Amino acid sequence: MIRRATPDDVPVINELVRELAEYEKALHEVKLTEEQLREVLFGESPSVFAHVAESDGEVVGFALWFLSFSTWTGTQGIYLEDLYVRPTRRGGGHGKALLAELGRICVERGYARFEWSVLDWNEPAINFYKSMGAEPCDDWIRYRLSGEALQQFAGQPR
Repeated sequence: MIRRATPDDVPVINELVRELAEYEKALHEVKLTEEQLREVLFGESPSVFAHVAESDGEVVGFALWFLSFSTWTGTQGIYLEDLYVRPTRRGGGHGKALLAELGRICVERGYARFEWSVLDWNEPAINFYKSMGAEPCDDWIRYRLSGEALQQFAGQPR
């Protein structure tokens, strides 16, 4: 069963974020708190959305996403920040069902794009996405400013 996350899901989503970070060998980078997650998902002005996959009454996976915008198409889209299904529950269709729900939302709302990133070493995920018909965007290179580099750049004269 796939459903929109509720405030009661915040603790388990926070836990799943940490499991995902551990899988991606980056647990030390996670600073997210339950309070932060609750605010961005359910606060006065939500900026992030989440769906969860349930099996036998237990949340076994989640998709966390936000709206993007394409100036070329003139429409919004969905950017999938995280997709994760607990290893013991993989192969049961939960990940595909989460993605299908977000795809349905895109089509229903007239969004032109549904995009995400995947680590280049994550072959199981890459193969999973390709099996659904997703194509890599090899002509784009993602860049990021963060940490000290962001602080230094932000402090430059305008």
